[in-house]
Amino acid sequence: MDIFFQDPADVPLPQEEVRIRELSAEPWPDRRRVRVTVELTPFQTRPNGEINITNEDEEEVASVSFIETIDPKMQFTMHLRTPEIPGEYSVNAFIFYPIPKNGQELGENQDQEPLPLPQDILVVDQSITKFTIPTNPESSSS
Repeated sequence: MDIFFQDPADVPLPQEEVRIRELSAEPWPDRRRVRVTVELTPFQTRPNGEINITNEDEEEVASVSFIETIDPKMQFTMHLRTPEIPGEYSVNAFIFYPIPKNGQELGENQDQEPLPLPQDILVVDQSITKFTIPTNPESSSS
């Protein structure tokens, strides 16, 4: 599969070298949604990822997953599951690839039976950033 990126000097990397270049979060003015931006290094194999938001008590208040993305730069609008609560929140993102069972390649299916889902994953990078939902809606976020 050929994947084309805009910058020809940005060479696609093998799985083990894929990294998160940018992770940012910005609450919307309604204080119930958060715009999360993730940018990855170019990749040879499409990665998977998980992003979750936790509150000050380390309770998960939002999450999103992506599978085999083709875009190195993604933007998500994440909806907080709790009522708007001022305070500091953490955004944790990790990028991973599945590790096939029994040495099979993903997608390999010679017996025409469904392949079992991989039980293990190879986490290649992780990043954390924080943002604040202010007490006063006119206050700026970090």
